[in-house]
Amino acid sequence: MTAGVLTQVRSYDRSVQLLLLNQFTINLGFYMLMPFLAQHLSGRLALTGWLVGLILGMRNFSQQGMFLLGGTLADRFGYKPLIVAGCVLRTVAFAALGLVDSVPGLLAASAATGFAGALFNPAVRAYLAQGAGERRVEAFALFNIFYQAGILAGPLIGLALTRVDFKLTCLVSAAVFAVLTVVQVRALPQARGDSGGSGGKRESIGRQWRQVLANRPFLLFAASMTGSYVLSFQVYLALPMALRDAAPDETAATIGTSTLFAVSGLATILGQTRVTAWCRRNWTSDRAITVGLALMGAAFLPLLMPVPAAGPGRLIGAMAPAVLCGLLLAVATMVIYPFEMDTIVTLAQERLVATHYGLYNTICGVGITAGNLLTGAALDASGRIGLPALPWLSLTALGLACAGAIHLLSCRGSLAAAPKSPAASLAGRS
Repeated sequence: MTAGVLTQVRSYDRSVQLLLLNQFTINLGFYMLMPFLAQHLSGRLALTGWLVGLILGMRNFSQQGMFLLGGTLADRFGYKPLIVAGCVLRTVAFAALGLVDSVPGLLAASAATGFAGALFNPAVRAYLAQGAGERRVEAFALFNIFYQAGILAGPLIGLALTRVDFKLTCLVSAAVFAVLTVVQVRALPQARGDSGGSGGKRESIGRQWRQVLANRPFLLFAASMTGSYVLSFQVYLALPMALRDAAPDETAATIGTSTLFAVSGLATILGQTRVTAWCRRNWTSDRAITVGLALMGAAFLPLLMPVPAAGPGRLIGAMAPAVLCGLLLAVATMVIYPFEMDTIVTLAQERLVATHYGLYNTICGVGITAGNLLTGAALDASGRIGLPALPWLSLTALGLACAGAIHLLSCRGSLAAAPKSPAASLAGRS
């Protein structure tokens, strides 16, 4: 972390500082283990490919499917209990992944890992938005730095531990979450958002969900932003596949993939606060999101460059377009993310914020699944029909379409905060 980032962190109160540290630790523990789980399942446990896919998919299905419930519970019972509960559950689940070798046990542990994320993710974001107040955009910029730092550090530690024993990796990761749980129980203040009721009354879960589902501007925004998650996810899907196909050998492909992740993460850590400050000075939130989405689409254009068939230029020609694409995606995410998170709070009118975050994550998660299926189909089809540019042009078009949708919503005034009703002003003051 740079000195400027640390100075900015210290300017917030203790709860925000702790939430930032929590997110780094959550990602540290998660990425310490998860990148090596498939190898453990298919290697030492000798599970078939479809079982490995089922166990890994169970985590994603559980997390995406339960985000709305996790956010709703956070709005009803407060943010701290859900953050603590999620960390406790992940402690148990990560230990189980190393100690259990039966398929039912592994499926249960994987599902618990996902459900844990669904419990604390919406709560953390809603708590950060509340704690940062009018400085939400800057706080979410810092949040993204700590988020990426955990992603960078986790696999390095996990690789060293897994070389000894994957069970050790699981137990250390579980210990990280156990320590995090204790720290949060002792140091994280209680906090509660506006639960959507009036006159201090708590609404039923069904009524909470109906309120959020009736928020048409929010739903349109979520649908328009789904493509950004499909595009950013390609650092895990399309870009590694492109490197594998273009690189002269498997070692070069591995080096290229590692470089891709390192460049993206370091760019975020070093540049996020500067990018956010520049955008705040020069653009509105809507404009920043629109430009960021267009940049996300344009990020895939370098992959249209032809790769030399042989010679020393092949290695550079294979690696450079994918790494440049990853860098541009990282810059675009730096532009978008703080304003995106702030816009969700604005559209929620600061009511049921965690529930809105939960539904937003679920919508985007469904979009990622559908987008990855279509991207995979485009990658396969491009080889069959002899159009290698098909997936990259399709992804570029998706980014431009999302940018157009956000621009249209902005022009219609759909992304501006509506005035609160008298009932909304009274809600949550009990």
